[in-house]
Amino acid sequence: MKITDHLAYVVASVNRQLEEELQESLRPSGVPIEQLRVLEVLARAGSLPMGELAVKALVEPTTLTKMIDRMVSDGLVFRAPDPADRRRVLILLAPAGEALQKRLHNVSVAQEERLAKQLQNGKAEELRNLLRELIGP
Repeated sequence: MKITDHLAYVVASVNRQLEEELQESLRPSGVPIEQLRVLEVLARAGSLPMGELAVKALVEPTTLTKMIDRMVSDGLVFRAPDPADRRRVLILLAPAGEALQKRLHNVSVAQEERLAKQLQNGKAEELRNLLRELIGP
């Protein structure tokens, strides 16, 4: 079996292609993919502790800490104590981060629509479900 026939290779190749395409679309804004993911996750969740945010945004915790520091400096997010446990710190979208997320949301939506069109007749949803099975619970 050639390496290009391995399922993991095909998935990695598609991932690389999609990330390159998304990064090219984000280039004019100067926002990296990881930062877009953080903005998108926080827009849906409202607030999250760093550990959960790292998992949901697919960013390594050490990378996320540096990124959040920059995003705080840029006024995109802020830290606040967790009202349920004041020892925990939550990350929340600041108004500027919310505005940026809304502006950039169309970039990821356009990519999703292009994929759905390319994979006609419900195949995009089928593929999404198959890949979720690989991720597990």
